[in-house]
Amino acid sequence: MLVKKQFSLKESDFDVTVFQSPRYGVRSDYRQVYRGVMTSSSSEDVLETIYRRLNVKDTLPSKYNGRYINLGDIVFIDKGLEGHEYYQLQHEGWEKIPRLRLLRISR
Repeated sequence: MLVKKQFSLKESDFDVTVFQSPRYGVRSDYRQVYRGVMTSSSSEDVLETIYRRLNVKDTLPSKYNGRYINLGDIVFIDKGLEGHEYYQLQHEGWEKIPRLRLLRISR
């Protein structure tokens, strides 16, 4: 008897932080507007979920202090022992960026 194995990506918890500038179109003076834990199978899945949840009024988390996700917004994904990544929303979609670009973030 032939047995099929189903392969699925293992889901993990990711610590996610969203940074936004005070106004649309401004790409400096970033501030943290959200931080939370998401269970997902990949960074790409986290980014897709963040985009969907933070662009619909009924799905915004209660502790979200920002505006809808827009071009220039930055998402930091901490993958625990696997490291961390920064992404910025561009016209083409989410672009992985180096940490050096984040020196303008306000605390």
